[in-house]
Amino acid sequence: MNSLSAVQPNLLSRINERQVLRAIQSLGPMSRAEVARHSGISAPTVSRAVEALLKAGLLEESRAPELLRGRPAKRLRLATDASQVLGLVIDAHTCRMVSAGLDGEIDGARIREFVTPDSYECLLDIAASEALAFMAYSGRATLGMAISMPGLINTRTAVSVLSPNVPITNTHAMGRDLESRLGIGCLMVQEADALCLAERRFGAALGVDDFAMLDVSTGVGLGIVSGGRLITGYSGLAGEIGHITVELDGRQCGCGNSGCLETVAGDSALAHAVSQKLGKVVSVQHALSLIRSGEIDARAEMNRTCRYLAVGVAAVINMLNPSTLFVHGELFSADASLFGSMVEETRRRALPPSFADCRIVQARGSKRQGAIAAVIEYLTNGVAPELNQQRYLTPESSYMALKQATGSR
Repeated sequence: MNSLSAVQPNLLSRINERQVLRAIQSLGPMSRAEVARHSGISAPTVSRAVEALLKAGLLEESRAPELLRGRPAKRLRLATDASQVLGLVIDAHTCRMVSAGLDGEIDGARIREFVTPDSYECLLDIAASEALAFMAYSGRATLGMAISMPGLINTRTAVSVLSPNVPITNTHAMGRDLESRLGIGCLMVQEADALCLAERRFGAALGVDDFAMLDVSTGVGLGIVSGGRLITGYSGLAGEIGHITVELDGRQCGCGNSGCLETVAGDSALAHAVSQKLGKVVSVQHALSLIRSGEIDARAEMNRTCRYLAVGVAAVINMLNPSTLFVHGELFSADASLFGSMVEETRRRALPPSFADCRIVQARGSKRQGAIAAVIEYLTNGVAPELNQQRYLTPESSYMALKQATGSR
């Protein structure tokens, strides 16, 4: 038997499993017969694929509501009772861990927050402890974890190489470190890319294959989806628009340079401007609370922040010509007119044909949803990766190891 013929049956089985999984992800709970009808796969092939996915913990069966006559059909759904995934959001000041079923629904009662510590070792200890508590408490099999992180992540080496806002993670492979402690597949995802995945799975980008995501929360980062795929560059370092110099003599950025876009645009830039006005350091949330309550007049600071943000938005539109540009940030909650003012400023600064081609929309997704969306995509790609998928979304071990452990084919 030649090597090609030996490989083909396993490859075809995994492709069929992926088609079944994608059908249920897209259309919701279905019977085996409905899966066969929607996917175009024969009933026996669907049954084999379903059995493999049930054993792997990715699907589970439930009874349909009682009918007037006959037995209720078993319906296949994404695993929620027997399996969970974890999402960890690392941020400058606060970290959050959440759990969800394979349907992506986050358990609102089980969101844990902790202050971002001063050392990587402490961060790793707390994250591992929280994850183990989630794994022990739920009684469900934990299939994997995704870590949403700011800064540059080298996807070829799975190492955080530069995070101006969370420097304790620099040079560390947090995914591998947590994987060795927890015994589950873990991956790191750049936070703007995670937001793209959240918007595409849970938000306003459902069914949209070409869009960009500008994250202006902690820093300013850019995620890009083209043809349904994340575009991350050779090593995953693409999209760091926040470190384009816009003020030659501006204040120093966390990256070591001066006058970067993220020092004057976005949530953190507005918090810094308000802090300067008050003569004391305040958080983004505190600054926004003071503005909304009318305790301070920060119209000048908000207008300046939005003008610079419009410079970044116009640059993205001119360079990428996206059909839709999502903007993720809290600063727009300070004033209902702020987003519209930013869009109008962008119109004045972008090339007219490119601006006319693009919708600018406030993002609906969150970083927590992004981490969950990333781990679900990670597991789905573990069934059978799509061509040209990103390295950090194509695990070599998690799904296949799970199948071996459960005795699946």
